[in-house]
Amino acid sequence: MLGLRTILHPTDFSPNSVYALHVASALARDYNANLIILHVYAVPVAVYGYGEGVLPPREEQLESLRKELHEVQVPDVRLTHLLVEGDSVGEILRVADQNHADLIVMGTHGRRGLKRLLMGSVAEMVVRRASCPVLTVRTPVLEEALAGAAGSAQTESPHYAT
Repeated sequence: MLGLRTILHPTDFSPNSVYALHVASALARDYNANLIILHVYAVPVAVYGYGEGVLPPREEQLESLRKELHEVQVPDVRLTHLLVEGDSVGEILRVADQNHADLIVMGTHGRRGLKRLLMGSVAEMVVRRASCPVLTVRTPVLEEALAGAAGSAQTESPHYAT
């Protein structure tokens, strides 16, 4: 039997992440596990002439992300919300190791072909390098179509309550 005490759910607040949150929440409830909801803020890089420089994060942008992260609530689950800055893959792996995560549950965008080659896949790199099991969750096609139709009619952010 799989013993889960700590589950890590990295989120980018996309519909795919919301769907993966439902799976992570159900597992956390079933196993009475702690659920860590993580968002990694990628520090923007500005190009100055021929060199690159890192722009300091704007406090209002971080505060907005912090607020959005804390709006993610899951009934009947012990939650921890974490907002960290850095490289997505590196920070997900660091937080998983630091918190002794037994499982990482994350959404995947399901990119294929040239898009995947050019953009890479955070989920794929986490799967390859994580020291614990990783469950990747892809939003079902029918739900993607319905979300796309609803998304064009709405301008609100997705509802996170499960």
